[in-house]
Amino acid sequence: MILEHALLTVRPAEQAAFESAFARARQLIAASPGFRGLRLSRCLERDDGYLLLVEWDRLEDHTEGFRGSAAYQEWKALLHGFYDPFPVVEHFTTVLTAEPPA
Repeated sequence: MILEHALLTVRPAEQAAFESAFARARQLIAASPGFRGLRLSRCLERDDGYLLLVEWDRLEDHTEGFRGSAAYQEWKALLHGFYDPFPVVEHFTTVLTAEPPA
């Protein structure tokens, strides 16, 4: 499994519109082959900050499959105008995990 990580900074006073657009856009990414799930979280310290985490089966499912699709063009049209600056997207693989003791 691959974890995509993006710190998103949304233009001031655009948070509600961004969240509404993201609610529509999530269906586009969810239909992509290799997509496992996503989480969009809003920063508690900064109103304009969000963390997007997306799980993929393989790196190529995101970088080639989704980004090469017509659905990505719709995703871009819905979301990319909200970012300032444009986010850096990185991908991670699990090294270690921990859970609370039973």
